[in-house]
Amino acid sequence: MTIAHYPTMKKLILPMAFALLLQMTSCITTEREVGTGKASQKTYNPTAGNRITSRSVLSKVNAQHYFTSTKAKDQFVLVLQGSKIVSAQASLVILTSTGDTIRKEVIPATALLKASDLDDPQAATVRDKEIAILKAMNNFFHEDHFTQPAIPRAAVPPTNVDTKAWSAVHADTKAVGFDYIAAGGKERRIAYAKTLQKAVIIAD
Repeated sequence: MTIAHYPTMKKLILPMAFALLLQMTSCITTEREVGTGKASQKTYNPTAGNRITSRSVLSKVNAQHYFTSTKAKDQFVLVLQGSKIVSAQASLVILTSTGDTIRKEVIPATALLKASDLDDPQAATVRDKEIAILKAMNNFFHEDHFTQPAIPRAAVPPTNVDTKAWSAVHADTKAVGFDYIAAGGKERRIAYAKTLQKAVIIAD
């Protein structure tokens, strides 16, 4: 006997299969719409049997750049985890060439959203916001987010950062600064202070 002999069962199974197909197509289409940049990016594609939880990896972007040393590049990683893109958390991790973690920070996915990335912020759909967040992730480690020296010679220390850390970076003309959007949507610049052996905030 086939499903055709059971009209009720057919009515239940076909919509379920169609819904699963839509979910898979939606995520794959989002990845295509986001496009690719210089950074390596992986976007999560749900398949049958996957159970999406708050710990699910939805997207991952990584790049290599000189930061702690001028001889070996460090690894910059941004991982988006959550059950939905718009409510997920992005973890920023910076690893040295030897595998040591020098920076770890959690940023809400919504902090990556900027009004300028949306055609109409007031009318933006969840789909629009998802695409904007993934695009922001893909550009997170863009080359123009890195600057050397990290602090211009004529600069004066901001009032909201550690003076000792700022001075350590200011004295190092080879220090590289990295600009990114932190929690709350505010711009932040960090750099590696060699004398202190750690990554520090030099503008917030």
